Amino acid sequence: MTIPPGLRRSVLRARRDAGFLAAGVLPHLGLVPVWSWGLTTSVEAGHWPLALPVSAAVILLCVPVLTAVQRARHRALLGVFLPRPTPAPERRWWWAAAGRWLRAPRTWRQLGYHLLLGPVLAVSELLVLMALPVGLAGATCSAWAWALPVEVRQEWFGVTTQLPGWTLGGLVLLCAVPRALGAVARGESRAATALLGPSPAQQLRERVDELDQSRTDLIEAVDAERRRIERDLHDGTQQRLVSLAVNLGLAMATQPDLPAGAREALAGAHLEAKLAIEELNDLVRGLHPAVLDDRGLDAALSGLADRAPLPVRLRVDLAERAAPAVESVAYFVVSEALANVTKHARATRADVTVRRVGKVLRLNITDDGRGGADARTGTGLNGLAKRVGSIDGTLKVSSPVGGPTTVTAELPCGR
Repeated sequence: MTIPPGLRRSVLRARRDAGFLAAGVLPHLGLVPVWSWGLTTSVEAGHWPLALPVSAAVILLCVPVLTAVQRARHRALLGVFLPRPTPAPERRWWWAAAGRWLRAPRTWRQLGYHLLLGPVLAVSELLVLMALPVGLAGATCSAWAWALPVEVRQEWFGVTTQLPGWTLGGLVLLCAVPRALGAVARGESRAATALLGPSPAQQLRERVDELDQSRTDLIEAVDAERRRIERDLHDGTQQRLVSLAVNLGLAMATQPDLPAGAREALAGAHLEAKLAIEELNDLVRGLHPAVLDDRGLDAALSGLADRAPLPVRLRVDLAERAAPAVESVAYFVVSEALANVTKHARATRADVTVRRVGKVLRLNITDDGRGGADARTGTGLNGLAKRVGSIDGTLKVSSPVGGPTTVTAELPCGR
């Protein structure tokens, strides 16, 4: 005889839920003897100064043990993982750690689960589990009633009136038991998740921290890839172009008897090679300047100020280097700001100030141009704001019509 797959799954699910509920009765009643002893000793014997502190201490000591038992029970029998709350930082002295544990909201949620909700869940588990043998007894009462002697059956049972009702009630109860088992198991699992696991606020904080860490990892990965591309271009393509330009120059210098057309072609190729080297050099510097890794932000910004087409006064006050991602963003903020000054501001000079205030790296780029810059109408400042925001920084632009324009960026150093 083949059992239908649906019926087989229902039976297996009901057996799993029944085992889960049966394993929870004793842990849910674990604190009942403790508080009942304390209450009885306090009321009847009048020893409440001793009974209440002792019972309270035993209850608090049992809470972590019962919580671990419930986590193992849910994981092993129901396949539900109850996440552990993030542990608090360890304290040097045990009484400080104990005080922090007692003040933690998760401790009182676990205490409420074991002390108040546990007995209620135990009663509901016993009722649902008792429904199974009661239903079996009711569904089979007609069979074992007819096995009794005729005199006993006629004296004890109303064969024609009571037994059919008991049989029908037993069958209905047996049909309802699997659903009741599943409902109680799901309800208990939700209660345990809410009270024994981290609170919703803590889950949100952990999720925010996880997203923040993943974003930091992504930024670092992108920055590392940018550095790799810069090294490949500098050490590979750029060197080949330099070699090409040198060979073309040697060809023109060592072959004076070349036809005029060939010499003109070589000269054009030599000029294009030098232009390509300059463009590639600017591209490599724009990706990630090597001096930023080697000598830090001060040296990289000094080179940037020297290459600017207008006078730039640079002041850098850094006692120590910031993180590589922060230095990279700071460099590109100054680079893009000076590029905007050169293209749009019609300025005659610019001032760049970089200093560290606490855990914040503050950049100020000021020019004496015509002003009127607006991040909402252009892509340059908008891109700067997005790049600064990628590391939780802030960008402010003050640019009244007629000038001056001041771009202020604050980048968190995080250490």
